[in-house]
Amino acid sequence: MSLNRNITIALLAAAFILPTSCSKKERSSTTGWKYNDAKWGAFETHDYAGQETGPGLVIVEGGAFTMGSSEQDVTFEHNNIERKVTVPSFYMDETEVSNLHYLEYLHWLNRVYVDYPQVYKQALPDSLCWRDKLAFNEPYVEYYFRHPAYKNYPVVGVNWLQATAYASWRTDRVNEYILIREGILIPDAGQVNEENFNTTTYLAGQFDGKVGKRPIKAIKGGTRKVRMEDGIMLPDYRLPTEAEWEFASISNLGQSLYENINAKKIYSWGGLTTRNQGRKEKNRGLMMANFKRDKGDQAGIAGKLNDGAFITTDVHSYWPNDVGLYNMGGNVSEWVMDVYRPLSFQDVTDFNSFRGSVYKKKKLDADGIIDVKDSLGRLTYVAVTDEENKMRRNYRKSDNMGFLDEDVYSDGEQGYEYSVTSLVNNKARVYKGGSWNDRAYCMSPGTRRFLDEEQDLSTLGFRCAMHRVGSSK
Repeated sequence: MSLNRNITIALLAAAFILPTSCSKKERSSTTGWKYNDAKWGAFETHDYAGQETGPGLVIVEGGAFTMGSSEQDVTFEHNNIERKVTVPSFYMDETEVSNLHYLEYLHWLNRVYVDYPQVYKQALPDSLCWRDKLAFNEPYVEYYFRHPAYKNYPVVGVNWLQATAYASWRTDRVNEYILIREGILIPDAGQVNEENFNTTTYLAGQFDGKVGKRPIKAIKGGTRKVRMEDGIMLPDYRLPTEAEWEFASISNLGQSLYENINAKKIYSWGGLTTRNQGRKEKNRGLMMANFKRDKGDQAGIAGKLNDGAFITTDVHSYWPNDVGLYNMGGNVSEWVMDVYRPLSFQDVTDFNSFRGSVYKKKKLDADGIIDVKDSLGRLTYVAVTDEENKMRRNYRKSDNMGFLDEDVYSDGEQGYEYSVTSLVNNKARVYKGGSWNDRAYCMSPGTRRFLDEEQDLSTLGFRCAMHRVGSSK
């Protein structure tokens, strides 16, 4: 078991200091009024021990780096100019999401949404992605996703929308687990349909659950639910942005002493070769990733296979990079959040770079109160209106995916008309990294490709990320 995994388990085992344990009567430095005292208005403030590392995650300390192409532009697409950007600290999954992880997700959907079987069906991976008209891949169609031999292999055949939905589900399950661990709730496997734990509906007061033996005590007496201000629940799991993914893949920790942010790595592990150049002789010369070495060479020669994998392989295979992440090059390519555009200096932000912002708000009823949750137990979100934004300086529209190119088509649809039509539109999502069926070039951190958000590949998977609140480390 790696050091990072040990740290994660240790952090999860350590209980939070609940708000009730910090009830000393501090005074405001601006008004003199007492905090945490019913006689003085009962305004609460509590110590915060810092964000815990959620299950499966590794912290990635942010910083400045040179984002963009780090290898020769052999495709001559000129879609990834080099530019200096800063990425705040964040968390990233140690490994790609595996078949086992995704099967747990499907089991929950099938168990909870008893009256809505279509939710389960819509989440199913596309096992037919393995088919090739000139290859016999039916065994993978039949066995890859569900057979235990592949349970720790990366899930594939999952489109961008499905991957995003998985991340949202994971947020709720982890936060529910934290509340159970702290004794605020107790496990309830009988939740069905709209009566299931959802982080936003819980915070909005639209889910109660089974109360545990250690509920939070209210200042004015009695008990209350957990609030955002308590800092107990974690931020959302989500797909990483392209900038985050590339920063985590490069993992330039070794350059920090000299602030050499222009240092580039051809591969996630550094060096100029795809083979292990480490000091341990037993590992020297072994392949650093699972990729296609040459035409017709998926794994090498029998008796001495080069990377040991004909298709995908276990998500903990090979060696982690400098920040502790496995398979940031090879095994499967990975979805990121961004909408695809060929990049120019005009449409690049140098802090937390991301294209795909759509600003929404919780739907309110006629009385201005958060509308009731839907049939799946989720709050409804609607786009912010132009009227609400007319006095804003930082944005005017809800949908900013096509910012700076929205006048390409007269009907407002974003795209690029190279000849007659193009696959580049607001449904084109970026994916990064090489796969088991790609040449070494695709494993370069700066390499970028795109695919429609409703499509999938046998070479494409994903991993989750999470925002780091507060301090950078």
